[in-house]
Amino acid sequence: MNLLPLAARNLLRNRRRSATTLFAMMVGAMAILLFGGYARNINLGLQTGFVQHAGHLQIQHRDYFLFGNGNPAAYGIADYRRIVDLVEHDPVLKPMLKVATPTLSLGGIAGNYAAGVSRTVIGGGVVVADQNRMRQWNDYGFPIVFKPMRLTGTAPDAAVIGTGVARVLQLCGPLAVRHCPTPHVEQASGADLPGDIAALAGEAQAQRAPRQATTIELLAANAHGAPNVARLNVVAAVPQGVKELDDMIVQLHFAAAQKLVYGGDTPKATAVVLQLAHTSQIPAARARLEQLLAQHFPGQPLTVLDYATLNPSYGQIVGMFGAIFGFIALLIGVIVLFTVSNTMSMAVVERTVEIGTLRAIGLRRAGIRRLFVIEGLLLGLAGSIAGVLAALAAAWAINHAGLSWMPPGNVEPVPLTVRVWGEYTMILSTLLGLTLVAGISAWWPARRAARLEIVDALRHV
Repeated sequence: MNLLPLAARNLLRNRRRSATTLFAMMVGAMAILLFGGYARNINLGLQTGFVQHAGHLQIQHRDYFLFGNGNPAAYGIADYRRIVDLVEHDPVLKPMLKVATPTLSLGGIAGNYAAGVSRTVIGGGVVVADQNRMRQWNDYGFPIVFKPMRLTGTAPDAAVIGTGVARVLQLCGPLAVRHCPTPHVEQASGADLPGDIAALAGEAQAQRAPRQATTIELLAANAHGAPNVARLNVVAAVPQGVKELDDMIVQLHFAAAQKLVYGGDTPKATAVVLQLAHTSQIPAARARLEQLLAQHFPGQPLTVLDYATLNPSYGQIVGMFGAIFGFIALLIGVIVLFTVSNTMSMAVVERTVEIGTLRAIGLRRAGIRRLFVIEGLLLGLAGSIAGVLAALAAAWAINHAGLSWMPPGNVEPVPLTVRVWGEYTMILSTLLGLTLVAGISAWWPARRAARLEIVDALRHV
């Protein structure tokens, strides 16, 4: 017998019950897909942010990631220019590469001695043009607007600081930082630069040199551990989204950072940042980089790290959303299991006489089981398809509603989007998973129906 048309007609016999079950499954499938699309959007959004600011891959001294924060200058790469040139002209890497740029990290003390205040900071020297190119990477099509770095077009001695640094150094007024309170304690003040700092800076007339209202001195240890000072003109205070970072960040031009750290010695970089056209190219690019480094720089302890390793929070956040998604999918699966099982159990009770008749005309027990399991599978398939269509429609509506939200670590709202269309693996796994759950949930009522005795089934009232 062809059981598929018979199972479909049986579902249509009680349209209200079938529609209720289909609606429950549709809502469940839609919930899974919408949250899965939201979690996928979070994943790709985090990835985009990390790649825009720190690239896909970084070439570093092999110990810099674990020990470099204490003394970044000790883990510098002297041949960074050769590495950048080699990468940019390699026939394998060139088609994948978007940007290759050096960076230099440093730590020190920033002081506004006109106000008598200072604090420890973490500095970073960057090539501004390269960083602006990196910030244009948007491989996943997020509705974001490119904003160039505030260092763009500034003088070589310019710097950008976090708003927390501006608050501590009492630069909120000159930098027009909003919502910046002033301390209620007396601060030592003096318009003159301390003599020892002036001597380190090599400024014989520093006491009489004109200072701007936004001038700071950055004291850092050079490559030999001796102190060195750079006078910087702060052009902007930019919020970082994380208070700990906002209270410590100082960003300056790459050449200025090299001069501060290495002075007259050979300038170095603490990392060579590589941004690729697509994230999927990371394994091939890493393998080629390791081959090139081993071939051209055999005596140097260099390693290649990807963005996920450099940013451990990425894996933690993605893992958290993955666990939540798994819990929601399991919960929806259990609801579907009991809903379909209840529907099939009621169908077995109502159709006991029909089951006896089918058995009497020769349909075997296995045929009865298959009939009810097919009905469950049809319910699951129809409900899942309806849920997929509803999720696509809801995602389209959300993505075009102009909604926004403030993710952790951001300083500006970002568009709220749900990525369902194009996530074919998620859609297919949800559809097949719920269909399979529906078929499994129909198996026990089907087994009970198949075990009915023909005589008892026919005289059932």
